[in-house]
Amino acid sequence: MRNPDRNAGKQALLDEVRNNVRSFLDGDNDGTADGDQPFCYWFGPTNCHRKWIAGSGKDLWGIDPDSLQGKLPPFLPDVPVVREDFADYLGEVQAFDAGLGVIIDELRRIGAYENTILVVSGDHGIPGITRGKCNLYDLGTQVPLAIRWPKGLRAKGRVVDDFVSLPDLAPTFLELAGVKRPENMTARSLTAILKSDSVGLVDPQRDAVFTGRERHVAHARTGNKPYPQRAVRTDQHLYIINFEPDRWPMGTGPGFGAPESEMPDYETLRENTFAAFGDLDASPTKAWVISHRAKSPEFFEYAVGRPPKFELYDIQKDPHCLNNLATEDSATDVRARLHQRLMDELTRTGDPRVSATVIFEESPYTDAWQGRRKPANKPKPK
Repeated sequence: MRNPDRNAGKQALLDEVRNNVRSFLDGDNDGTADGDQPFCYWFGPTNCHRKWIAGSGKDLWGIDPDSLQGKLPPFLPDVPVVREDFADYLGEVQAFDAGLGVIIDELRRIGAYENTILVVSGDHGIPGITRGKCNLYDLGTQVPLAIRWPKGLRAKGRVVDDFVSLPDLAPTFLELAGVKRPENMTARSLTAILKSDSVGLVDPQRDAVFTGRERHVAHARTGNKPYPQRAVRTDQHLYIINFEPDRWPMGTGPGFGAPESEMPDYETLRENTFAAFGDLDASPTKAWVISHRAKSPEFFEYAVGRPPKFELYDIQKDPHCLNNLATEDSATDVRARLHQRLMDELTRTGDPRVSATVIFEESPYTDAWQGRRKPANKPKPK
């Protein structure tokens, strides 16, 4: 159902952002800033989480779904309902940007904009979209990161190729604040890269990033089982290990890991995440893909199908990860090298999937596992 008063809702959102940041910056709400006192403010809106109002991307932000025709990733059906869903997501991104604009206005109001480090990033993956959230493909892990630091960034217009991940922000903030990093913090500060005037790969050790996944929705699978994955991403390749390939990555559904029964209808799949494949948020895209599984099985497979234990993709040639090279003779050396690098990192960091214990298989996921330890299942390329 269309909401006739969306502009009012849009303004209410921006007013809420302004009121929240003003209550923080002004302290006692008397309209005066707190002067030179240092501060840290975290803005964490949920705009890009489900659910979105159908048609809001066009109605509120002027994003025409038809303008996306021919531009969607090939693992998504290029049909009107999916284009609208994607346009509505982009509208939520615009809403975030508008909220950020309010915050910048408020920093300028109190004269702190040029003396504030501003860091902007996003959540992992698009919810309810094939290969988005709960996937280790780029659409599920790659997020924007923008840092404005007027007094610290010395060289402008540089192109830097270093891989970074969001945990790196914590040691960065600690270093900038003059606080010693805890020894058990494995991420590394970005300060040296930000202060550098070099281009390309500034830090040779930052030539890859490691990602992983265990669970999203606890009861997406029978027995509350997770879907354990680990991956390494370099500038050319993505290598993924699916530790339990017999499980369904997006959770089970009727006839697909769950007891045979009638698949929920379109409206239910659009509105109820837990009706089937619970690790994929309810959405129009999910509803279309599952409802058309007989006529368009390839899109169903991309969305909820079970991949093999090992996946290898040449990102430069195959950015959408459609051609798995893991079993190709021509990729044997690359696969072996990346496999070893990933396993070495998992071993170095004490990852439970390759250590002597596996603690994530059932609840509670803590010391209650003591005395019920299972031998490690260390994967080897075959």
